[in-house]
Amino acid sequence: MAYEVTATRRRPKNFDELAGQEFVAATLKNSLKTGHIAHAYLFSGPRGCGKTSAARILAKALRCEKGPAENPCGVCPQCLEIARGAGMDVIEIDGASNTGVNHIRQIKEEVMFPPGSGKYKIYIIDEVHMLSDSAFNALLKTIEEPPPYIIFIFATTELQKVPATIKSRCQQFNFRLIPTETIKALLAQACSETGITAEDEALFWIARESTGSARDAYTLFDQVVSFSKGHITSALIAEKLGLAGLDILNEFSEACAANDLAGVFSCIDKALESGIAAEQFVEDLADYYHSMLLIKAGVTKESILGYPVSRFPAKILEKLDTIRLAHAGELLYNLHRDIRYSVSPRYELETAASKLCWLDRWVSPPELTEAIRGVQTLLENPENRQTGENENARRSLAAANHEAAANSAESSTDVHEDANQDESRLSINRLYNQWQADKKKGSNDESEITVPNTAVPQSAAVGSVDPVKNPAVEAVLRIFDGTIVNGEKNEHQSF
Repeated sequence: MAYEVTATRRRPKNFDELAGQEFVAATLKNSLKTGHIAHAYLFSGPRGCGKTSAARILAKALRCEKGPAENPCGVCPQCLEIARGAGMDVIEIDGASNTGVNHIRQIKEEVMFPPGSGKYKIYIIDEVHMLSDSAFNALLKTIEEPPPYIIFIFATTELQKVPATIKSRCQQFNFRLIPTETIKALLAQACSETGITAEDEALFWIARESTGSARDAYTLFDQVVSFSKGHITSALIAEKLGLAGLDILNEFSEACAANDLAGVFSCIDKALESGIAAEQFVEDLADYYHSMLLIKAGVTKESILGYPVSRFPAKILEKLDTIRLAHAGELLYNLHRDIRYSVSPRYELETAASKLCWLDRWVSPPELTEAIRGVQTLLENPENRQTGENENARRSLAAANHEAAANSAESSTDVHEDANQDESRLSINRLYNQWQADKKKGSNDESEITVPNTAVPQSAAVGSVDPVKNPAVEAVLRIFDGTIVNGEKNEHQSF
């Protein structure tokens, strides 16, 4: 027997097998049961979700010898002819190659002749949005008042291109993307039918890559089966199709969390040497950090994350908050958009990876603004100043001059963040001038400052108020380190 692709072999034969389209199936079955049969139907939705299959099932249900029936028998000559695509009174037309008014004129002439057998003569026009305006106009009268034995079924992936005059003459059914769990179940059934074994994670990966299209899932399934030798594994899929597996993504993120730049570059080299394209690696990284962001937000559904929660490193989830993970995703998505125009994609990737290594020290503009407000409150309330109790904290704040401030300035990429930084710089300048004015008044304790627990409000954005542990507070106070330590403005600091 000749080989038959899985998408053709497993094409739905009745409404009960139409996966993920329960509303469409239930509505059409009830219409057939009650005899409320329209003269024109319009099926719209994404590719591979069952539009053409539903049109053929409806045609079989209408022309079945036991019908019209909710489910065609599938064994009578009419059903078998339609299944083979050989029905003389079921005419399938490709709208993409029959766009002119002459083709529609031919249909208008043919509808005058009744079916050779059965009760109905059915026209299935796929990709109907490709018809020209003249062709649509020529079809209007025929769709509005066809002979009683004529039924039109239109299918399209771009409903917005179908004229309103056509929509108003048809019953419309919107097909949805098929859920990932449903596609995974279909793939498991295909495996059992062919005697193939597969890991759940591998089937889930295929279902996720299909993006809701059963046909795409079956096509990718056939490709994977061709090199799997009867057993499908996620590792084999990643190796053969040039994808970054979860293991190398975990290794990369752990190296970034440990500030191990050499380890990060080693991971990139390993991925590129294994045949993974730089663009694909960036895309997989972006999805990976996005999944961790969802986990931090409380999402645990495997179909959304792509992997079980247990497969993601717990120590990274503990170290990075939602603000840092969102910034990592934004950085990678911007890189994915720009890397296609780069003269050196690998350099772009390595540069972005180096930024991910200090992700835990990155300070967002809102955090910096809040920290400045906290310091301003500190300076405006003399009772918060203390002497002799903060020498260690003061020296710690004086270390690594300009580091966090440079990080926050580098992170501002849009107009909103630039406005926040401008406001922050003006606030710093005002605070410095106030500091200098206090010093001129003869204050003896201007170099002795501690940050009270009430200086910065407790919030998810800033976290701890400890000046040594809080990077936002460090970023602000280190700007004053020359004044605090030496009693005069640092010559390397400009305002």
